[in-house]
Amino acid sequence: MRPLDGITVIALEHAIAAPFCTRQLADMGARVIKVERPGVGDFARAYDDRVKGQASHFVWTNRSKESLTLDVKHAEAPAILDGLLQKADVLVQNLAPGASARLGLSFETLREKYPKLIVCDISGYGSNGPYRDKKAYDLLIQSESGFLSVTGTPDEPAKAGCSVADISAGMYAYSNILAALLQRSHTGRGSHIDVSMLECMAEWMSYPMYYAFHGAPPPPRAGASHATIYPYGPFPAGDGKTIMLGLQNEREWAVFCSKVLKRPEVAIDARFASNSARNAARAELRAIIVDVFSTLSAEQVIARLEEAQIANARLNDMHDVWRHEQLAARERWTEVGSPAGPIPALLPPGIPNTFIARMDPVPALGEHTDAILAELGYDSTRIAALHAGQAV
Repeated sequence: MRPLDGITVIALEHAIAAPFCTRQLADMGARVIKVERPGVGDFARAYDDRVKGQASHFVWTNRSKESLTLDVKHAEAPAILDGLLQKADVLVQNLAPGASARLGLSFETLREKYPKLIVCDISGYGSNGPYRDKKAYDLLIQSESGFLSVTGTPDEPAKAGCSVADISAGMYAYSNILAALLQRSHTGRGSHIDVSMLECMAEWMSYPMYYAFHGAPPPPRAGASHATIYPYGPFPAGDGKTIMLGLQNEREWAVFCSKVLKRPEVAIDARFASNSARNAARAELRAIIVDVFSTLSAEQVIARLEEAQIANARLNDMHDVWRHEQLAARERWTEVGSPAGPIPALLPPGIPNTFIARMDPVPALGEHTDAILAELGYDSTRIAALHAGQAV
């Protein structure tokens, strides 16, 4: 048995935030019915064609779901949605601002008819306030939340290489839905979850905000280095490869100088006597480290760091991660089906040992439409009429 076996989720979703949330609910056993626009579906299906002709974002966030095509503005749609919601535990939506309310799917509208229903709205800025109707995409929220102000080089900000604002919203939606389900088991009542991408990212930005407390200077953009701890970041080795390393305290600093640099006198150099001093003298210290590393290969540098028990990492690219020996050793890879055949997939992190995560196929557009309509009591003649009328 999986924790969410028997839970049904209706998802009016697109892009990343809501699909990532509901895919994780599906991992836990929930039945997720994904409502998609007839003919085109979730627009993330067309982002690229990197995975056997399928979009990389879509295959990542949509396995284990059922795809129902439905024109939510069609005259037949309210009856179909009503049939779905009568059997649902959770409704998740991240439609354009105000769209769910116009469709009669706001929590206020639904709460009396479906008192046990949990409604989770995911938006850029939340359900009220001056930014309520403002369009929001991942990069724009990275910018509004201050993330770009502390990410990048001193000369230029840089966005995160993955959709961190969408991912943060999906994670908070997922965890709060689990909490709402637990609460409902005690109260018997549903609830409303209002997830704002801006608020999720602002929470993640709390350290730099506190660092800039009361008008203090914010953390500077430091590329791949740590903004306030040094040495902490990338350094080149003599073979052209890059090593990441990080020091956390004065004990490690002394060990780093004696066992990695083989220059114990650097540890007591007044220019580098504390983290604050090292941070202020980055250029001088970096020159010393690079000079020593230039005589060593990346593997030799890592061997010294390991011997000294200094935290380190290789600067892996995506191909390195596909074949990462730690992921392989922990048997983190499996396969899921898709319309284009089997594709590799990572097992969800941190699953309890009492059950196996659900890893069902990525659905084709509208693959489950007829079966779901039949469950709702539509016979073959009515289903054919819905197709002919372009309702589904």
